[in-house]
Amino acid sequence: MSNPVEDKDPKKNKSKKKKETEDMVQDEALTLEINKLKEELDEAKDKYLRLFAEFDNYKKRNTRERFELIKTAAQETMSALLPVLDDFERAKKSAEAGSESFSEGVQLVYNKLYTTLHNLGLKVMDTDGVEFDLEFHDAITDIPAPTEDMKGKIIDTIERGYLLNDKIIRHAKVVVGK
Repeated sequence: MSNPVEDKDPKKNKSKKKKETEDMVQDEALTLEINKLKEELDEAKDKYLRLFAEFDNYKKRNTRERFELIKTAAQETMSALLPVLDDFERAKKSAEAGSESFSEGVQLVYNKLYTTLHNLGLKVMDTDGVEFDLEFHDAITDIPAPTEDMKGKIIDTIERGYLLNDKIIRHAKVVVGK
């Protein structure tokens, strides 16, 4: 049962209802603000995850690029040593016809230099009798092919081509059969 004193005082009833209405409005406002804050938090989390993923991709890309740079860092040095290697090959050929001790000395130096460069990733392009490929070879000239099957193939190699870790650092200079 209700209290007869409360029922008779309409001011108290109005004030109580007003207070309940204000409390409900305040609860709704707080609920809206909580929902808004939750949405902002979800957006911030999403931005954080995207930024973290972008940064992770950047680190991976940077690592790959650094690895490629390290892998080919010796390219300039290798390119500078190639004429020396060419000279040794020429001296080796000419020495084979001359003095045996000179020939042996040149052969030892050549083998040492070649082995060192090979261990650093240098590879010689195979050019003898293969099809001419513009990506790997520079045609110095073309001559009539000695046989029909040598047309479009390499007849002679003027300068060997080289790869450093499977990347071309010098194209082979060749004579092609036509």
